[in-house]
Amino acid sequence: MPPRYAAPQQSGVHFERMSRIHLPSLFKFQPIYQPRVWGGRGLAEQLGRDLPQADTPYGESWELVDRAEAQSMDPVTGLTLRQLLTQHSTHLLGPGADAEQPFPILVKWLDCRERLSLQVHPPAELAKQLGGEPKTECWYIADASPEASLIVGLKHGATRAQFEAALAEQALEPLLHRFPVQAGQSMLLESGRLHAIDAGNLILEIQQNSDTTYRVYDWGRLGLDGQPRDLHIKESLASIDFEDFEPNPMPATTELGVTTLADSPLFRLQRWRLADGQVLPNPERRQAHIISVVEGHLLDSHSQRRFGRGDTVLVAYAGTPAWQAEGEVTVLVTDGFAEVGIR
Repeated sequence: MPPRYAAPQQSGVHFERMSRIHLPSLFKFQPIYQPRVWGGRGLAEQLGRDLPQADTPYGESWELVDRAEAQSMDPVTGLTLRQLLTQHSTHLLGPGADAEQPFPILVKWLDCRERLSLQVHPPAELAKQLGGEPKTECWYIADASPEASLIVGLKHGATRAQFEAALAEQALEPLLHRFPVQAGQSMLLESGRLHAIDAGNLILEIQQNSDTTYRVYDWGRLGLDGQPRDLHIKESLASIDFEDFEPNPMPATTELGVTTLADSPLFRLQRWRLADGQVLPNPERRQAHIISVVEGHLLDSHSQRRFGRGDTVLVAYAGTPAWQAEGEVTVLVTDGFAEVGIR
């Protein structure tokens, strides 16, 4: 089970004042930028972001997060996501939602100017034993250089014994499944799947709320502090699915309409491509869901709020937005969050 949080202490005056707030149904939180040794300036150059420091390589922008070490802040209400869930869980997630449970999804942008470490996330049945959290995620390739690729799984025939021997020799690459990618493709990575993102990718990541990553290999690289980054060999070898051979990404498409990119027990992710003036429907069943704009602009005619490339919006259970595309639009819709019982 995800860790529980204690409700924030609120004074009676503050709580009474907050109860009178007219809550919006659309929440666009302030991004939390994370420096990474493999990052760059793509979040500014490709998404138009104002990054905190000019000379820092930023690899991640956390768009939606509810964790003890990182909290999304809503600039309209002045509340964190945790406070919104604690004080207004029915508005956000619907009747019966457990306000003490962390929000089950974490959304982030990744600017991969260099190759990330070779890594794995622990399977659910092993995570607690290993001291971590399981993590299933889906990558959407928003932009890719001509040489961009992904590393996911092993080549056919590779064995655990070969992997361990190659790891000891610092010669893993011949055993890894590496393939080129282009904008519009996506890849589902369930816990236990070996992976690395190669240089030249701008990725929107929809993931289970977890921050457990086991690095098994880091290509001999040093961290931002000039020291080798920690590796987690024992945990990685316990977590890797050594029967996962040469998985294929979901293809890109230019066709209008909807494509399901992932339908796991943890979340469903759909890609919608809309022409100018087309309407983006709300999910079939009323539920909280997440809108991520990859290309173009979406207008909610009810609130007259407009969202563009790079924006992530949490649509509350109580919300019924009327979305309309302005120009050609590509949108990812995430729904079916199993942990909060609204699927």
